[in-house]
Amino acid sequence: MSRQAIYAIAVLLAAVGITFGMIALRPEPEEQEPVATVPLVEVQPYTVNSGALEILGTGTVQPREEVSLGAEIAGRLVWVNPDFREGGSVGAGEVLFRIDASDYQNRVRSAQADVAAQDVAVLQAQEEVAIAQAELQRFANRESTRAAVGGNARILPPEQLAGRAAGASLAGDAPDPNILATREPQLRSAQAAQERAQANLADARLALSRTAVRAPFAGLVRSENASVGTLVQPGQALGSVVATDAYEVRVSLSEQEAALIPGLFNARGANIPASVEMEYGGRLWRWTGVVDRADPILDAETRTIDVFLRIPNPQRGGVAIGGDDTDPGAAPPLLLGSFVSASITAGAAQPYATIPLEALREGDTVWLLVQGKLRIVPVDVIQRTDRLAFVSGEGLGQGGSVITSALRTPVDGMSLRAEGDAGTASASGDANGE
Repeated sequence: MSRQAIYAIAVLLAAVGITFGMIALRPEPEEQEPVATVPLVEVQPYTVNSGALEILGTGTVQPREEVSLGAEIAGRLVWVNPDFREGGSVGAGEVLFRIDASDYQNRVRSAQADVAAQDVAVLQAQEEVAIAQAELQRFANRESTRAAVGGNARILPPEQLAGRAAGASLAGDAPDPNILATREPQLRSAQAAQERAQANLADARLALSRTAVRAPFAGLVRSENASVGTLVQPGQALGSVVATDAYEVRVSLSEQEAALIPGLFNARGANIPASVEMEYGGRLWRWTGVVDRADPILDAETRTIDVFLRIPNPQRGGVAIGGDDTDPGAAPPLLLGSFVSASITAGAAQPYATIPLEALREGDTVWLLVQGKLRIVPVDVIQRTDRLAFVSGEGLGQGGSVITSALRTPVDGMSLRAEGDAGTASASGDANGE
C-alpha cells in the first residue's frame, strides 16, 4: 500500500472520530410546551339605546316652489332688472322686466273716452225715459177724463171728475202704452253699451299692468332669457325663479323603516323633526327641518315610500359638524341639486344597538367578543344604511364589543383575542386549557 493511501485512510478515520465525539458531547435540547395560536380579531364597542331612533337616508335637494316667468302680452322689452340673471336674488313683488307700454296706454285712454261717452248716453236715455213716462201719464189722464165726461157738456167738480177717471181706469178702459214708447229698451241698450265700455277699460288697464312683470315671491333666478330690445309674445318663457323660503329633500324609505316613524302619513300635524347634512369644503354642514309629507303611493320598481323633508331658510348657513367654525362667513347655504344625507327622528318600540354594517353577518347574526370567547347572536335588523346597521336582540345585553373582521371557521365559544390585548401568550394558554 502506498504512503498516500495510508495518509488518506488516516484522515478519514480521524474525521469519523471527531464526528462521533461531537455527537457524544452535544447538549440536550430544552423541552417547551406547544403554544396554541388564538385568532386576532378587530372589534368595535357598541351600546344599547332606547327611545329616539335616527332613520337615515339620502336624497337630492330640490325646490319646494318654482315658477316659470313669461310675457302675457306682446311687445318689446325696454328694461330688464340687473338682478334678473342666473344665480341672482330677487325680492317678492320686484319688477323683473318691462314691456313697451305706449300702445297699452293709448288703449286705456281710448277706453276711458268710450266710457265717458256711454255715461252721457245713459244719462240721455234716463232723461228720455222720464219724459216719456210724463207724456204717457198726461195722455192717460186725458183719455180717462174724456171717458169719464162722455157726452155731457156739464162741468163737474174736480173731485167728481177724478173719481170717475179712477173708476174708468179700474174698469180697464185705458189702453197699455207701447213698450217702445216708454223708452226703457233704449235705456237698457245704453246701459249695456256702458258696461261693455267699462269692461274694455278694465281689459286695457289689465293689459297695461302686464307690461311690468314682477316676481311672485322672493327667490333665486334659476334661468333667464331676456334682454332689452327682444320682441316677446304671450306665453313666451323668459326665465324661472325658485322660492328660497324652503327647500325639499326626497328620501326613499323601505316599508319597515317608514313604519318606525309615528304619524308619517299625517306628517303636517305630527311635526316630525329631521335634518340633512351636506359636504362642502371638506367638512360636513347640517340644516334642521321637519317631515313635510309622505307619498302614499308605493314605488312599483323599488318598493319604497318617498318621504319629503322641508328645510326652512335654506340660504341660512349650515351648522358645522365636528368642530366650531371660527369664521361665520364660511358657512355655505344649502345648495340646490346637492346630494345630502338625511336623518329622521323616530321612536323605536324596543332597545336597539348601532353597529358597523360589516359587523352584520349572514343570516342576520352578529359576532360578539365576550370574555375572550366568540358569541354568535341572532338579531332583528331595524334599519341598515351604507355604513351602519340598527339591530335589536336579547343577546346584545347592555353593550359590549362586536367583531368587525372576518373569521375563516367561526364556532360559537371559540377563543379569540382583540387587538391591543396584553398577556396574549398566557391568556391563550389559559383559554386552551379550559
